Amino acid sequence: QMADKYFSAREYTDMIVLYGEVGEDAVEAANLYAERFPGRKIFPDANVILKFRLIIISMTLHSVHGTAPNITGQDKANPSIVLSHFLLYGTGQQTWEYSPEYALRSYMYLLIHMVPAKVYHYLLEPNPALVFYFTRCFLSVGCTLSEVYFYRSVCREFGIHVARLTFVFLIFSSGMYISSAAFLPSSFSMYLSTVATAAWYARQYELAIFATAISSLLGWPFAALLGLPIAVEMLIHKRDWIKFIKWVIISAVVIVIPMVWVDSLYFGKLVIAPLNIILYNVFTNHGPNLYGTEPFSYYIINGFLNFNFVFIGALFAPLGLFLVWLIVPARHRPRDRSCLSYWYSLAPLYLWILVFFVQPHKEERFLFPVYPMICLAGAIAVDIVQKLYFYVRTKFNPSHISCHYLQYTVHITVLAILICGLLGLSRSLAIYKGYYAPMEIMTEVNKLETEGDIPRDVDINFCIGKEWHRFPSSFFFPSTNWKLQYLRSEFKGQLPQPFLDHENATSVIQAHFNDMNKEEPSRYFNLDKCHFLLDLDIETETALEPNYSRLNQQFIIVKSSKFLDASKSHPFFRAFYIPFVSHKFCKYGTYNLLQNNFNSMLLPSKQRNSKFS
Repeated sequence: QMADKYFSAREYTDMIVLYGEVGEDAVEAANLYAERFPGRKIFPDANVILKFRLIIISMTLHSVHGTAPNITGQDKANPSIVLSHFLLYGTGQQTWEYSPEYALRSYMYLLIHMVPAKVYHYLLEPNPALVFYFTRCFLSVGCTLSEVYFYRSVCREFGIHVARLTFVFLIFSSGMYISSAAFLPSSFSMYLSTVATAAWYARQYELAIFATAISSLLGWPFAALLGLPIAVEMLIHKRDWIKFIKWVIISAVVIVIPMVWVDSLYFGKLVIAPLNIILYNVFTNHGPNLYGTEPFSYYIINGFLNFNFVFIGALFAPLGLFLVWLIVPARHRPRDRSCLSYWYSLAPLYLWILVFFVQPHKEERFLFPVYPMICLAGAIAVDIVQKLYFYVRTKFNPSHISCHYLQYTVHITVLAILICGLLGLSRSLAIYKGYYAPMEIMTEVNKLETEGDIPRDVDINFCIGKEWHRFPSSFFFPSTNWKLQYLRSEFKGQLPQPFLDHENATSVIQAHFNDMNKEEPSRYFNLDKCHFLLDLDIETETALEPNYSRLNQQFIIVKSSKFLDASKSHPFFRAFYIPFVSHKFCKYGTYNLLQNNFNSMLLPSKQRNSKFS
């Protein structure tokens, strides 16, 4: 109670943000607050946020997972998607990471996702493609809930202004569009690391430890790095060793014991998957560099594409914070003494950047765990610009010095939201329009068995060559008698192979697996035995990658869709979609579903040579 008025803890926090410390000036601050916000909710309702986020996700969900792999430069199959089909339907491909010989990935992680999918399958018996989308809906809801919690914690730690900017950047950034529904351990770690960071800001240390443990043990072990600042605060600053050790033990018992039991059951031997992946990546001579190396600029370019100026602001936020601390008076940068310093609260992000930017092997997904923190740091960068602008303004007009800096810098907020939001939407649309063809074609493949006269009692060989890394999933096959086969291409790495037809297939060590990413010729299939083939026609070919779409005597085009030819398109217009303009500067090939004339399945004539708009 202050000035004969009652305020909630949230409102008290907001008074601190707006008017600075409210100790000696409590009455004045309370009166100002009551006058400025009479009966108004300062925190937007969480349900409104949830609904808005779900609407955005539902609009993009059908493209998010199918398009992302096409632009991230993946050089290996996604084990999570590959293995999930086997767990649900008993047929599918095995990757070397899930071979009992190496056991780098945990089945426990997969089962967490497969339980709701299995329930959905059991209750409604849907088409497998619907199970595919349902799983992504499940992931999207998880991402949404973590973002809502993160938003509320940012409100308390950094104020409503920064929180609102963070929320807008989360909604409209292309990076979140790609990562929010991706079935990847790094995305799973993003959800849990976001929860852990939010719990840390809310001083809920027990939840912060537990979420970090789930993220690193069941998701991606290297995500434990994000929990280091939390551990340092608890052990060194607060000296709360008992609580820390207690919750580390609780987390280990609750997570590690079931995980080891499940993995050992599936692999047929004692397995600690997180330990195996650390040993492989850190303590072997080959490790991740086998899958390619990239220059330092890779993450800079990728970060700008995914977050535009938000990413640039996030990189320079520490410098901006130093300038604000150096020249802006304390009354214009109020902060509750109970809050963490800006430097320390953002430490997980810059610790992650410091470690991963210097690694030779770089992939877009490696930054997924810190995507929400990039949005937060970008929001803080906008806030810094506003404070510096207001400071300069007061030098020319001292009469404004007693005002709050947000009163005269709203135009900066609006400008930042418009520029960053429009660029984010433009990037997301460019991804969708340029790279959605594989999903579009496979959606039509899913309908072939019901619309065409294709037998269900024989194996259908569905072949892919150079487009193996863009193949969405076996979930789009009409039935389990459709078999994925690989054709030789210019790719010289290791491809998955089918599980053995064995009762304990997951625990059987198959031949022709290696941990050196060496080519395994045993994977390749005879072209003449293919019934259908997925191929991209961009008017280029090699001896190992002929243009199958032009082999008219052997193949006919059943379905076709436009696909961006990045090498022949303008760099800016292929990266960002500008209505009525981009198509003039972009070159498109065709993504084709081909049928083998010499080994054909019967299709109605109306389905042949059809084109998508």
